[in-house]
Amino acid sequence: MASVSLRKLEKSYGSNRIVNGIDLDIDDGEFVVIVGPSGCGKSTTLRMVAGLEPISGGEIRIGDRVVNRLAPRHRDIAMVFQDYALYPHKTVRENMGFSLKVRGVPAKEADGRVGDAAEMLGIGHLLDRRPGQLSGGQRQRVAMGRAIVRRPQVFLFDEPLSNLDAKLRGQVRTEIKRLHQQIGTTILYVTHDQVEAMTLADRIVILRDGDIEQVGTPDEVYNHPRSIFVGGFVGAPAMNFIKATIDTGSIMLTNGDRLPLAGIHTDRAAIRDGQNVIVGIRPEHFVGAAAPSLALTVTVEVVEPLGSDTLVHVSLGGEPLTARMAPDMRPEVGTRMRIGLDPSKLHLFDAGTGRVLA
Repeated sequence: MASVSLRKLEKSYGSNRIVNGIDLDIDDGEFVVIVGPSGCGKSTTLRMVAGLEPISGGEIRIGDRVVNRLAPRHRDIAMVFQDYALYPHKTVRENMGFSLKVRGVPAKEADGRVGDAAEMLGIGHLLDRRPGQLSGGQRQRVAMGRAIVRRPQVFLFDEPLSNLDAKLRGQVRTEIKRLHQQIGTTILYVTHDQVEAMTLADRIVILRDGDIEQVGTPDEVYNHPRSIFVGGFVGAPAMNFIKATIDTGSIMLTNGDRLPLAGIHTDRAAIRDGQNVIVGIRPEHFVGAAAPSLALTVTVEVVEPLGSDTLVHVSLGGEPLTARMAPDMRPEVGTRMRIGLDPSKLHLFDAGTGRVLA
């Protein structure tokens, strides 16, 4: 196992800069997920760590070695790709053991490693089949097994679940989590799916346009987003955002409702009268039915019963909001209702910068 350190890491294609000098430290044995929208630079960053893309500037350190100029095979990493990258004419056993054969590992030791990895991943009964005889989830397990047998210092995963259906994604995600618990190797994992990031990561790195927007535990990025971008990207359904203005010690919403600043966790020194702000609240932090002192007047537009809960889509003076309510909540479409808020769960962002006011 080894730590990974990125210092002022840059990547440009001509005049087009993809990664803007990012700094990141990954501890030995840590599971770090890089997440962000398409084109943000996350896969490019992973490929630079792997040595598959030359860097344009900065430094990559794996353990105590600077690996900027080392070929991928000398970096002691193993990568699991989105498209499995298996040899179709080789059996599962041959695919998993191929890198060991190339490195001259004795056959008996190689067979032992392959067998151990196959049992760990629940594919021991598939060793004599070829990739064409396997399901997508089984092929991804073979790709993971091929990486495990190498016993690298660092595992790199490049959107490994994106080709699987929803059920298989859940199954293989559990396998990856279990794998990390068993072997404890450092993992750097890239995905565009924030659900994967939240369920797998020790820490999440959120990239936006080649810059790190926030780094933190899943709880930190969910409960304490540092920007509107993070608040809207992490969570499903996404955080609601309401335009507002600071007015004589309270928050004036566009529909005329007022929210008191008291109880909202924010930096009062950063707030001034007349300032345009954005109020953020997650769907599950609304309160239905009862009439708490802090509430909004909304119009019900769509009701989605989900069994375990109900999503109620409402309009606040023309602004769409989504509330997650109890499963027995079924307000009539078109009706006006009061919907309560917990002030301790509200987030206040500067409308100009998009940064949190805290």
